[in-house]
Amino acid sequence: MASRSPTNFLDLASGDLLDLPRTPRPLPRVMTVPGIISEMDDYGSNDGDSESSSVCRERKIIVANMLPLQAKKDGQSGKWCFSFDEDSILLQLKNGFSPEMEVIYVGSLKVEIDANEQEEVAQKLFDNFNCVPTFLPHDLQKKFYLGFCKQQIWPLFHYMLPMCPEHGDRFDRLLWQAYVSANKIFADKVMEIINPEEDSVWVHDYHLMVLPTFLRKRYNRVKLGFFLHSPFPSSEIYRTLPVRDEILRGLLNCDLVGFHTFDYARHFLSCCSRMLGLDYESKRGHIGLDYYGRTVYIKILPVGIHMGRLESVMNLPSTSAKVREVRDQFMGKKLILGIDDMDIFKGISLKLLAVEQLLRQRPELRGKIVLVQIVNPARGSGKDVHEAQKETYLAAERINEAYGSNNYKPVILIDRPVPRFEKTAYYALAECCIVSAVRDGMNLVPYKYIVCRQGTPFMDKAMGLQVGSPRTSMLVVSEFIGCSPSLSGAIRVNPWDIDAVADALELAITMPESEKQLRHEKHYRYVSSHDIGYWSRSFMLDLERACQDHYSKRCWGIGLGLRFRVVSLSPGFRKLTIDHIVSAYKRTHRRAIFLDYDGTIIPQSSIIKTPSPEVISVLTTLCNDPCNTVFIVSGRGRSSLGEWFASCEMLGIAAEHGYFIRWGGTSEWETSPVSSDLDWIKIVEPVMRSYTEATDGSCIEPKESALVWHHQDADSDFGSCQAKELLDHLENVLANEPAVVKRGQHIVEVKPQGVSKGLVAEKVLSRMVDSGRPPDFVMCIGDDRSDEDMFESISSIVSSPSLPSAPEIFACTVGRKPSKAKFYLDDTSDVVKLLQGLASTSRPRPRQLPQMRVSFESVF
Repeated sequence: MASRSPTNFLDLASGDLLDLPRTPRPLPRVMTVPGIISEMDDYGSNDGDSESSSVCRERKIIVANMLPLQAKKDGQSGKWCFSFDEDSILLQLKNGFSPEMEVIYVGSLKVEIDANEQEEVAQKLFDNFNCVPTFLPHDLQKKFYLGFCKQQIWPLFHYMLPMCPEHGDRFDRLLWQAYVSANKIFADKVMEIINPEEDSVWVHDYHLMVLPTFLRKRYNRVKLGFFLHSPFPSSEIYRTLPVRDEILRGLLNCDLVGFHTFDYARHFLSCCSRMLGLDYESKRGHIGLDYYGRTVYIKILPVGIHMGRLESVMNLPSTSAKVREVRDQFMGKKLILGIDDMDIFKGISLKLLAVEQLLRQRPELRGKIVLVQIVNPARGSGKDVHEAQKETYLAAERINEAYGSNNYKPVILIDRPVPRFEKTAYYALAECCIVSAVRDGMNLVPYKYIVCRQGTPFMDKAMGLQVGSPRTSMLVVSEFIGCSPSLSGAIRVNPWDIDAVADALELAITMPESEKQLRHEKHYRYVSSHDIGYWSRSFMLDLERACQDHYSKRCWGIGLGLRFRVVSLSPGFRKLTIDHIVSAYKRTHRRAIFLDYDGTIIPQSSIIKTPSPEVISVLTTLCNDPCNTVFIVSGRGRSSLGEWFASCEMLGIAAEHGYFIRWGGTSEWETSPVSSDLDWIKIVEPVMRSYTEATDGSCIEPKESALVWHHQDADSDFGSCQAKELLDHLENVLANEPAVVKRGQHIVEVKPQGVSKGLVAEKVLSRMVDSGRPPDFVMCIGDDRSDEDMFESISSIVSSPSLPSAPEIFACTVGRKPSKAKFYLDDTSDVVKLLQGLASTSRPRPRQLPQMRVSFESVF
């Protein structure tokens, strides 16, 4: 599908992937949103705020790779027939919504529809099933799903790196372009039906990780959630992906990102920290990432099963008949069950090796135990799948030859499509269920096994059990699958440790019945109360909570292509323009100007820390205006600041956050009398030294009044962890000392009590008032946490009763981020340009010290 978007998404248009046949005309809307969707794409950053709709009913739009439908073509009429796939999680999650809630599905069909039939099929699916098909072209579908998803994302997310061509495919940019193109088509379909002010969009799984960027670009305030059903790898694995930032930013364009386990969420947060420099914190029990003023929340909750669906299958006559058949077949034997896809990550061969080891070391179990391994059809294809299949069959054959007989096979492989009623019969009769996957996102087999072992009255009758009689179940599960943390009564194993898995199987089948019963009851309580309805309802409640501030902030989009993101800040927060401040500057005559140094007039990342000639020039000009009182307020030491600004004779300098102050170039440095006791440095220094020795890349910066521990060059996760620990440690040992511990950007600083940049601003402004020159213009520019004290101080001056009139206040932070300031500038170059704009309207004065000079003691 061609696009007229002004941004070029990763140069996709340079290839043939976007030269796709046009999809059928847009489906009829349930509501009308005039002017948003046109026949041609137009990715403006329209929020839809001003649009009106004929229907204001909230809906849930579920977006996934495949629609929850089954399709087949009638042999006589040649027409396509569709029905809901009752086993699809996407369909079952509706159980968590109210019956009145309208749910619309967007995704692909499992069959290919001819182009001349697509429009008719699309209309039929929308009218009868509330489904919107995407109809990806065959070549694109192949490159998108079998290519990038299955050959690159799926192995990587399961910790498999393409170290050589024989073990996985290397990154292919054409496949990545196909992935982005497919995601764009999915996004287009969502845009055809969405009411952005009312609807919630829930995107599922790794196939659609950049789709949120397309939606967020079009609708800045769309309610958007994402749930990853696969594992998320550690940062050491994920960082090998060449498009790692684009995918992370895609997920961060959601309001809520869900994972099955804390491990997966932790890995995602670590990647955001290491690769994008983002910090996270727990906010009232919910983990949140601050992303350009938006809080992206993290949801950790494993998906459940549909209890009603499983119980209805247990009550089928066909299930009862199969139960009796299987029971008779394995009479007198203990049945161990495994149900897995034919996949290299499911660990089927490891499971067989454990059974072989068990039979070898416990000869008395031969003829008494049977492993029934049901192998679901492979979802992918390739050399790895064929090798796994071959290894599985060879292992089963070897075990049966060594330990079997004419009427006994210790391993039975069922490698065919197995209907649900047959699986249910095996679940109900198995003494033990084993899942030995080496990596799996969730795996619901243990949950289904537990529910089937609990049974129903109808099932009890088929099995010859009394209704209400005690039930048992035993689980041996890999510690590398998503459901493992929630099954505290299971025997957890490392599937690579064959001996340990064999021992676990022996323990499971020989455990006393009373203990089996207790473990089963514990599991059943959890599974029955945390079903799929609970999961979907909980996710949507958290999504609503995550979006509740959407319309209380100003939003605008920045960034090109897949680097697009939304900045969301308070309504009064705006960019400080030169025209606006120059106008106020010209009409005022008693001005106070406070400037931070690092990150404000000098880039934080700059290796050269000395001020540039243009900075010296503009500061000199501002200081020479008799209406101005200009101060550099910095955390740096007085020696470096004094040396760098020696030529600015009229410039005031507050060093080390105001512990030292100099009112002009020829005056002496004066020391704050507030806290002259610095004996606490003897306590702090050895503590910081021990953390420096334990944290590679960290260092201590000694100052005259403070000590600073830097960890910018340390490992980001370890450095942050050590900084938190150091902060707690120092707060404890300094509890009775006149010092405060502050944590900043990559630093932990200890400084005297009663010293802050805010106090510097407050005292300078007070002195101006006392000298009969109450300020009518106050400007303060800074970039970090310590500057927030200055913003707060100058804002409080407005309410001072000593002022004849409120001054013009310009508190300005550098960078678009949450702040107590009302204005922002994008970077240090903007700061310098603004200062140059003010300097161009300043009036020079003779070079002499300002009349306001006073002793430091009288100020502090």
